[in-house]
Amino acid sequence: MAKRLVMGNEAVVQGALAAGCDFYAGYPITPATEIMEEMSRELPRRGGVFLQMEDELGALAAVIGAAWGGARAMTATSGPGFSLMQEHIGYAAMTETPCVVVDAQRGGPSTGLPTLPAQGDVMQARFGSHGDRPAIVLTASSVRGAYEATRRAFALAERHRQPVVLLLDAVVAHMREPVDLPPPGPPTPRTWPVLAPDAPRFGGAPFVPFGAGPPVVVTGLAHDVRGLPRTGSGRETERMLRAAAERIERDPELAEGVRRYRLDDAEVGIVAYGITARAAQEAVDALRAVGVRAGLLDLEVLWPLARTSLAALAEQVDAVVVAELNLGQMALAVEAAVGGRAPVRALTRADGGLFAPEDIARFVRDVAGVWGKGGRAYA
Repeated sequence: MAKRLVMGNEAVVQGALAAGCDFYAGYPITPATEIMEEMSRELPRRGGVFLQMEDELGALAAVIGAAWGGARAMTATSGPGFSLMQEHIGYAAMTETPCVVVDAQRGGPSTGLPTLPAQGDVMQARFGSHGDRPAIVLTASSVRGAYEATRRAFALAERHRQPVVLLLDAVVAHMREPVDLPPPGPPTPRTWPVLAPDAPRFGGAPFVPFGAGPPVVVTGLAHDVRGLPRTGSGRETERMLRAAAERIERDPELAEGVRRYRLDDAEVGIVAYGITARAAQEAVDALRAVGVRAGLLDLEVLWPLARTSLAALAEQVDAVVVAELNLGQMALAVEAAVGGRAPVRALTRADGGLFAPEDIARFVRDVAGVWGKGGRAYA
């Protein structure tokens, strides 16, 4: 198959169509607008539904409604719109609604830096909605990765009956790379399990939309496995939330969603994701050329965090460097996962700029020359 230049946002659309997406609702916002534009052209051709909504709140509300109507549904936005969607992300989690939200991150807070990249929505993607909800958050460092992550997002949303967030950054969203993406196949009809009239509808039960099974109550209130409100006691709600979180943590596709690069004999481990991982990989090669044994752990799943891989990395190396385009959001989580096994240093910026490979290499050389196991200086 011949390669062609594809933009990251276009790859997201191709991945969604390949996954069977047949409903999109959204509101235009830089740097995610190309996803909406492409969907407005492609979905009607395939018999799907495209809606431009009045705002991001309405967009995700429409996505949730479409999912309960039997559609594979998604939306896309950037930081300000993602903030507006948080209430509905919590609603989708409580109602166990499979759907996909793409967030092409830009500098913030507020309207911030509309055309410049950032990775500042990491914690919002995990904890933005109030309450304790399970979270599945993917990311990508290439155009091909954006395509694959979007396909995975739909599969994971259906498997776990949860909203899945794909966090890109403005560079991955807008850059073009030569890739050979297969054309999406024709739309396929969906089938649903046959449920008994008194079968559970939540708490690990298979997803069956309105009209394809027994009547069901869908509410954001605390409820039992049939969907009936149970607001006097949260015991059953807590049990279902815990069970959903445990299923996600045990999913082998999510538990260790990382890519390893030259880590076998590494003395310094770099942890990065998104476009920063691309610079970090070049930095590893440059450091190796001057005798610094560095390696990269590229996070492809941000939440649930790859705790086992991070703990093993910390046991091996003298220091861990976390490079990211924010003021240290993932570094906090990595430090907790490392648990004191190795010192963790954060290389951060939030000015809309990128790290060049030499920036990361210089920082790692400083770290390698100062830090040892347990924070001890080298002799």
